Amino acid sequence: MVRDKAFHHDKIVAAAMEEFMEYGFNDASMRRIASKVGMSVSGLYKHFASKEEMFSALVEPAYQGLIELFDREVDSQRKAIEKNDISVWENSNDAKMTISYIYDHLDAFRLIVSKSQGTQYEDYLHSFAMLEEGITIQFMEYLKENGHHIKDYRKNELHLLVTTNVSAAFQAVENGFTREEAMHYADTLDRFFSKAWAEFFGY
Repeated sequence: MVRDKAFHHDKIVAAAMEEFMEYGFNDASMRRIASKVGMSVSGLYKHFASKEEMFSALVEPAYQGLIELFDREVDSQRKAIEKNDISVWENSNDAKMTISYIYDHLDAFRLIVSKSQGTQYEDYLHSFAMLEEGITIQFMEYLKENGHHIKDYRKNELHLLVTTNVSAAFQAVENGFTREEAMHYADTLDRFFSKAWAEFFGY
């Protein structure tokens, strides 16, 4: 019985992914999903309480995983700064790290980037940009505390630049890049933005 439930659950998840990918969240139909897996809509709701919960089940693990990746990178960079090693910033590979993770979970991020209107994930860009902005400010302050000169900067300009930086990573998904194309693009982004940030902050 448990095995049968797991089997049906896996079929529902596969059908839901197909439905959301084709129609997006707003136009996706629980009735069509139920039909694809050969069950009633009421049976479908025994697995997922709502369409929102179903969409979240497909993208939330990857979404949270990216946040956790950022957190681990923060710890790594802080330890480097404590050793007076700022090469971690001068030779940044943030875009490679981020885009590699995104492409490891590409279907989930395709949904987030292109199909999430009407869900809590439609503001993904703002959410990740605010997270990255907070991390960036934190590290600029941390660098200053460790004896590095940092130029004064306007916070409204920083916000726009960080948003541009974060948006650039997701453009690979939006433009349908293959993984090979995306990783080449990631290398370009890292070389471009590492020099740009060094100039902006003067470290």
